Amino acid sequence: MRLENGQDVRCADAPFGELADVVIDPTTAKVTHVVVQPHDEPDAARLAPIDLVERDDESTVLSLRCTVAEALALEQVQEFAYLRAGEFPVVDPGWDIGVQDLLVSPYYATAGIGNDPEQDYDPHVGGHYHRIPKGNVEIRRASEVFASDGDRIGHVDGFLVDAEGQITHVVLERGHFWGRRDVSVPIGNVETVETDAVKLDLSKDEVSALPQHRVHRWGLERS
Repeated sequence: MRLENGQDVRCADAPFGELADVVIDPTTAKVTHVVVQPHDEPDAARLAPIDLVERDDESTVLSLRCTVAEALALEQVQEFAYLRAGEFPVVDPGWDIGVQDLLVSPYYATAGIGNDPEQDYDPHVGGHYHRIPKGNVEIRRASEVFASDGDRIGHVDGFLVDAEGQITHVVLERGHFWGRRDVSVPIGNVETVETDAVKLDLSKDEVSALPQHRVHRWGLERS
C-alpha cells in the first residue's frame, strides 16, 4: 500500500479530506498512525491509528474503517503555543512534539518615530505544533531527505507499507516544479528517521542511479 501525503481520504460513509502526515515508530520502521484532515483545514487534523486504514492496492484513495463523525472524535493533532523564543511547548508525559510551524516573528507593537523599542518589543513567538504519541516521529511532505554526505536531495513524498504497517520503501520526490520525479528507496537504505527529516546511507550519486518515475500530483487532479 502506498501512503502519499495529499492523497484523498474517505470514511465509510463519506469523503473526509486528505492524508496530511505519517507517524512512525523509528525503532521498528512501522507506521503507527496517519494524520488526516479535511482539505485545507489543518486545525481539524486527526490522529488515526494505522489499524483503521483499509488496504486496497487498486485504489488511490485512502479508506478508513470509521464514519466521518467517528474520525472527528479521534485525537486532535494540532495545538497552538505562544512562548518566549527558544522555549518548547509542554506536553503530557505520553506525548511528544511532532512537526512545528512558526507563525509570527517577535512583534514590535508600534514601531515608529518617538516610540521606545524596549517597551514595544514582545519576546514571544506563536506557532502551531503537532502532538504525537511518545517515542514516535512525524513525517510530512515538506520533510527533507539527506544523502549520506549530508546533502539535501529532496523531500518525502510518501511510503510503501505492507499489511502490518511495516515500511518497505520511502518515496523521495526530487526535481523542480514541472520536472519532478520520485524514487522509491528501500527501507534498508534509510539510516535514520527523525521528525521532519530522513537520512539515507546512500550518496547523492547512488540515489540518482535508482529508477525514477513521474510524480503523481494529487492536488492538480482535484483542482
